[in-house]
Amino acid sequence: MPSFVRKSPWTYHLLHILFTAAISTALATEERRDLLGSILPGLGSDATNAVAVANALINGIEATVPLTTLTSPEQALSTLARIFNTTTNFLDTIPALIAASFDPRDIEKIVEGFSPALNSFNNRNPAPPKTIYPIAAPGDAPYTVSEAALRSAIYIPSTFTYGAKPPVLLFPGTGIPGGSMFSYNYGTQLAKLPNADPLWVNVPGISLGDAQVTAEYAAYAINYIAAITRRNVTVVSHSQGSLNVQWALKYWPSTRSVITDYVALSPDFHGTVLTILICPASLPILGCTPAILQQKVDSEFVQTLLANGGDSAYVRTTTVRSAIDMVVQPQTGVEPSGVLKDARNVGVKNYLVQTECPIAPAGLLVTHQGIIYNSLAYDLVLDVLDNGGPGEVSRLDLGKTCSRIVAQGQTLEDLVAAEATLVLFYLNFLKYEPRAFVEPPIMSYAA
Repeated sequence: MPSFVRKSPWTYHLLHILFTAAISTALATEERRDLLGSILPGLGSDATNAVAVANALINGIEATVPLTTLTSPEQALSTLARIFNTTTNFLDTIPALIAASFDPRDIEKIVEGFSPALNSFNNRNPAPPKTIYPIAAPGDAPYTVSEAALRSAIYIPSTFTYGAKPPVLLFPGTGIPGGSMFSYNYGTQLAKLPNADPLWVNVPGISLGDAQVTAEYAAYAINYIAAITRRNVTVVSHSQGSLNVQWALKYWPSTRSVITDYVALSPDFHGTVLTILICPASLPILGCTPAILQQKVDSEFVQTLLANGGDSAYVRTTTVRSAIDMVVQPQTGVEPSGVLKDARNVGVKNYLVQTECPIAPAGLLVTHQGIIYNSLAYDLVLDVLDNGGPGEVSRLDLGKTCSRIVAQGQTLEDLVAAEATLVLFYLNFLKYEPRAFVEPPIMSYAA
C-alpha cells in the first residue's frame, strides 16, 4: 500500500503477502536515494529558478540505472508493492522505479514493434467527408486549436480499416502520449479482433497543459473518427483522459450521438487529493503544470465539470478503478473519484477491481498504470465490444478473469512497459514549460 494513501485493516491484510514477498527480491539491496538532498545543495542561486530545479531533477532521475532484472509478473508486483510502501512522493518513487527496471527508456527494447513514431502528433490524416469544424452541430463549444493541429494529433495505425470494423478511440492520461500508453496493449490486442479497430490520440504538450484544450482533441477525434468510418465510436480513456472526454461530452454535445460506448480506466472525474505528491509543498519553487492543478479535488475545472449534471454520464459508460490507486484518491468511500452517476438513464456501471476480484490476482496490487494490463478491466472492455455497454461482470467467467495477473494476450513485458509510463509521466511533468502556479481560468463557454 502506498504510504501516502489512507490505510485500512482491509488493505493491510490484502497486501501483506505482496510486502512479505518483496523482502526476498533482489531489490532488497537497492540503495535508497535522496534526490532532493543530493541535488539542491549544488544548485546555488539556481535553487530559486523553477526550470533549473526541474532540469536538475531530470538529470538526477535519468542518471539512475536499473539494479535488477524482472523475471515474472509475480516478482514485478511484489517489487511494486515494496516501492509504493516505502516511498512518500514522486521524487522518491520515480528513481526507485527505474532502479527496479521499470524504465521507459527500455520500452522500445522490451516491447516488440514499439517505435517512438507511434507517439507522433504530426500525422497526415485525410480530411473528413463532412464539416465537423469549427462546429459539428449547433451547441458545440468553439475550438481554440486549429483543425490541422487537432486532426494531425490522431494516430491511425496501419491496421486501421476505415469502417470495415467498429472504431475504438484510445485517449491517454496526463504526461503520456497515446502510443506509449496504448500501442502495445489495447492497440495490439484489439486490432486482432473482428469487432474492434483501435487508434489513439497523441496530444501536443502530452496532456500537461490546460485540460480544457486537451478536451478539444477528444471532441474533435470523436467526431472525426465517426465521420471517416461512418460508424459510431467506442472510447476507452485512462486517468485525466476521462476528465477530457467527459468535458468534451458536456460541451460538445455533437459527440454524444456518435459514441456507442465509453469505458473509463482509473478515472478522476472528481479530481484527486494526491496532486501534492506530484507538486510537493516541500519544493514550492518547482511549481506544477496546468493539468495537474486542474485535477485537484477542489479545482475550478473539476467543480465546473461536475456542475449542472456533469457528474452523470452522457452516454453508456463503464468505469473501472482500483482502491489502491497511488495517483487518484479517493477511489472508495462516499464519493469515489472514478464514479459517475446515471441521472440521464443512459446506462452506467462503476466497478472497483478489489470488490469484483477480492483476494485474487486481478484484485490485489492494481496501480494507477496497472489498470491498463488488469484482467478485469480488459475483459470488461471486451464485454462492451461484444455485447454493448455498460459492461456486465455477470457475463464474464469471473473466476478465470480474476485469476490473471495480466490481461489475456498481455505479458510481463507489457506490465513492465505500462508501469514504466509513470516514470515517463514524471519526466515529462518536470520538462513542461512554463511552470504553472495557478490553474487556467475557465473558458467563457463554460463559465
